[in-house]
Amino acid sequence: MASKVNIVLDDDVKHELETLVETGMRSRLINTALRKELALIRRRQLSEHLDNLRAKTKPISTKALVRLIRRDRGR
Repeated sequence: MASKVNIVLDDDVKHELETLVETGMRSRLINTALRKELALIRRRQLSEHLDNLRAKTKPISTKALVRLIRRDRGR
């Protein structure tokens, strides 16, 4: 479901939006741009979280990792 929100745009951004994007398509463009930016922020946060976890754990060899995965799969 869609919701109306009030946002503040810089004058130059508003002018460009009105100049380049036809009426009726602006909300779609803003939604698409926000989705992309939010996905990027989410990926950065998850990557940072993984980096923090990696710093707290011991390194493991590929051979040991494969052995553990096969064990967990019941092979």
